[in-house]
Amino acid sequence: MKTLFACLLAVSALASPAMQPAQAQALQPIDRIAAVVDEDVILRSELDRAVANITAQYAGRENQLPPRDVLERQVLERLVLVKLQVARAQGTGVRVTDQEVDQAIAGIAAQNKVSVEQLREQLARDGGSYAEFRVSIRDELLTQRLRQRFAQGRISVSEAEIDAALAAQQSAGAQFHLAHILVALPEGATPEQIATAQKKIDGVKGLLDRGELDFAAAAVRYSDSPNALEGGDLGWRSQDEIPRAFAELIVNMQAGQVSAPIRGPSGFQLLKLVETRDAAAAGEARMVTELQARHILIRVNETATDAQAKAKADTLAARIAGGADFAQIAREESQDPTTQGKGGDLGWFTQDAYGPDFGGQVAGLQDNQVSAPFRTDAGWHIVQRLGSRQTNATDQTRRAQIGETIGRRKLEDDWSRFLRELRGEAYVDLRVGKAATDAATPATPPATTPAPGNGG
Repeated sequence: MKTLFACLLAVSALASPAMQPAQAQALQPIDRIAAVVDEDVILRSELDRAVANITAQYAGRENQLPPRDVLERQVLERLVLVKLQVARAQGTGVRVTDQEVDQAIAGIAAQNKVSVEQLREQLARDGGSYAEFRVSIRDELLTQRLRQRFAQGRISVSEAEIDAALAAQQSAGAQFHLAHILVALPEGATPEQIATAQKKIDGVKGLLDRGELDFAAAAVRYSDSPNALEGGDLGWRSQDEIPRAFAELIVNMQAGQVSAPIRGPSGFQLLKLVETRDAAAAGEARMVTELQARHILIRVNETATDAQAKAKADTLAARIAGGADFAQIAREESQDPTTQGKGGDLGWFTQDAYGPDFGGQVAGLQDNQVSAPFRTDAGWHIVQRLGSRQTNATDQTRRAQIGETIGRRKLEDDWSRFLRELRGEAYVDLRVGKAATDAATPATPPATTPAPGNGG
């Protein structure tokens, strides 16, 4: 397939001195290159669109975003990973047909109550290109399928792992909601790089101590972690899911407290204990309501705005309302790799297992009823409730829940490690901002760390 770089060369070749004046006037300026990624490129226009998507999501909270050059670097790194995933998907035989792209676009248009032609006109009015929009949809489908293929057959949870988690939960008796800020260091960092990173993390801690920024805003502005734009939120962790050195520190912290800078293999981190909650005591019999449901997840990320994700979810909901099989749609379209292969089946779970927003939506449904699309931090969901029951929270129930949690965490870890390796093996030449001064060599990106210090 002809690369974007080759296309640029072709356009450049047309701009010859012999060109007729009318032809010259019709040409647009050649787009600048923001990064070279192996044999492909990221154009400045792609970067500008992705940054615009992020700033739109922070409308009214723009002061939480980092300076423009820092935001561009964060977004450019994400776009680099998208390019690498698309290339790997294509290189391993993952394919998306033109018909599938057409269907996806038709669904977006339908949910916005416009025709495909009207959608094209809207893109043109907004300064976008329909051809580029098609490419972005194709890339989204390719990366989704790459992750799905990656997940298949990789994740297993042993009984010994569940036993260890139960023992840790019994002794700890608590779960921790954490957030972090990472100042990354490259492999083999020089003393100068270490000193610079130390100075930066100390400066961020000083801002927090003086109350000049809250933690989430500081994470967005200064963290090198991939979850920086989410305020550094790491979600809930039981003690067995946190590296020992970090767990020993956290159990002595108060809710709302931020740790001193901590050095790890990936750089320096600040940890915040957002809140704690009691874990169910092992062996304690109590009656609980469990729900059974299946879901479809459409994620919001740098390649899909909130509006685009909602439009896709609306399209799928309309298909289900029209008689399409929920499980089949989940297998084809859901972006939750843990449940996609099972038709979106979540099994039995307590109402708070996936957070109050999700659990509240499921609890409000009747058996076999399908929800309207709704938003959580993970993206846009469609849920079908399958049943409910009263049950003892026995050891068997807890084992199943813990096994599911460990499996999800393993998939996050393995996928994050895969992306780090993919980025580290690639030739990447960044040509925007400070990154443009760095050597164009294979580089290790900031650690993709689902739990603080886990590989970082």
